[in-house]
Amino acid sequence: MRYTDKMLRDDALKGKVIVVTGGGSGLGKAMTKYFLELGAQVAITSRDLEKLKNTAKELETETGGTCLPIPCDVRHYEEVENMLQEVLKTFGKVDVLLNNAAGNFISPTERLSANAFDTVIDIVLKGTKNCTLAFGKHWIETKQESSTILNIVTTYAWTGSAYVVPSATAKAGVLAMTRSLAVEWAKYGIRSNAIAPGPFPTKGAWDRLLPGDLAEKFDMAKKVPLKRVGDHQELANLAAYLVSDFSAYINGEVVVIDGGEWLKGAGQFNILEAIPEELWDQLEMMIKAKKNK
Repeated sequence: MRYTDKMLRDDALKGKVIVVTGGGSGLGKAMTKYFLELGAQVAITSRDLEKLKNTAKELETETGGTCLPIPCDVRHYEEVENMLQEVLKTFGKVDVLLNNAAGNFISPTERLSANAFDTVIDIVLKGTKNCTLAFGKHWIETKQESSTILNIVTTYAWTGSAYVVPSATAKAGVLAMTRSLAVEWAKYGIRSNAIAPGPFPTKGAWDRLLPGDLAEKFDMAKKVPLKRVGDHQELANLAAYLVSDFSAYINGEVVVIDGGEWLKGAGQFNILEAIPEELWDQLEMMIKAKKNK
């Protein structure tokens, strides 16, 4: 048995309907795949409908499950409400909301425009708020017996981290929301928990954050006491447990899965202090070039 093996029994999520924001790629896709393998019906959302359709088709072929792609920009509350109605129209109910959609820049804060700062805040904090509020209101109004919110935060939500200040600010807000609603909404049968992952590299996100050979120069595994980065199945195992009925007594918890990284040194991106000023100029050009492709 290895950490890359699947953890729960095959029917652990049978009968559950789960919505995964940012489910078209990366960690969202990995968690969605495992939810489907465990018997859940899953709706995945993002702004890129073509990517969602391709992911849904791929995952349905691989798992034999039902994956519904729904375009939604979580920054806009009316789009979130429309997405929720589409899920209800297709599946008749929804049991779990996984707030996974995110955005990030690595940059000295003084180099960021107000708009760049707002973009991250709007996706991470406002987007999570929009989904949480829409789904929470629905569950409370319909008196659903039990439902679950699972948020993806970061360890620097409580430590802070240089060079990712918009993300740290937004994730700290999501962390506070998680713990606050765990108390306030428990009376409605709504559990609220979070996962704080350490380095779990995904091609898209990490290529944007650390383009070129920077990922090799700033090897995140070197900061982890276990001397490795996380495997996607490890995160999927934890997420599946926290949205399953096996975790019914866990509420208001934030589970760190980072190999001990944050205990070794706060601020996941603090090592970027080593980047000289002229390299930041090159880095910005590389990031913009990737974005414009």
